[in-house]
Amino acid sequence: MSTDKHYHGHRARLRERMSKHPHDLQDYEVLELLLGKVLTRKDTKPLAKELLLRFQNIRGVLDAKPAELLSVEGFGPVLAHYWVLLRELMARYEEAPLRRKEVLSTPEQVARAAKRRLAGHDHEEVWIAFVDAQNHLLSWEFNHKGSVDNVAVYTRDILERGLLLKAMGFILVHNHPSGNSSPSGADLEITAMLKRAAQSVEMRFIDHIIVTDTDCYSVSAEGLI
Repeated sequence: MSTDKHYHGHRARLRERMSKHPHDLQDYEVLELLLGKVLTRKDTKPLAKELLLRFQNIRGVLDAKPAELLSVEGFGPVLAHYWVLLRELMARYEEAPLRRKEVLSTPEQVARAAKRRLAGHDHEEVWIAFVDAQNHLLSWEFNHKGSVDNVAVYTRDILERGLLLKAMGFILVHNHPSGNSSPSGADLEITAMLKRAAQSVEMRFIDHIIVTDTDCYSVSAEGLI
């Protein structure tokens, strides 16, 4: 008697459909195959459907916070580590135009990369885009990690790094895990402080962008710089 589980044949048929007509697969089937890369000896259809039920769509599943994912029965630490890898892959995909030293002509270019980089984070982080005189990116880099609703911004560190890179300007980016992209009073104070400090070393403070998983706020676009 064969010891093969019923889902082995099902998964093989799914893979065959995926190779021929990937766009025909349902969302749960795509997710099912993805989960199967880690849970090789388990029927992943029930977990795929439960994740979609809990987080509404594939984007919601991929952007969910680690604690939320781990609260779903069947989603364990091994899958959580795999999700970190997936997020890093997607973040680097979005950052590729920045890393090609393209001209940053709009805040949306930086915001798009930042949203993917910071999606699902349960803490605030500060990232900085340093540019030359023509707005070509010199560096896109992590600056500081904070708590769920606060992150320190060290003016001196930012300016020292910019001077080391011979940057002519920079864009400050941080996230709001709460989902509300509106700036706090502290955010506006930091903006004013950075503007004054940047002017003192003849460096342009181009923008302060606040991102959530789905939205962004540009201080410059609102005329506050």
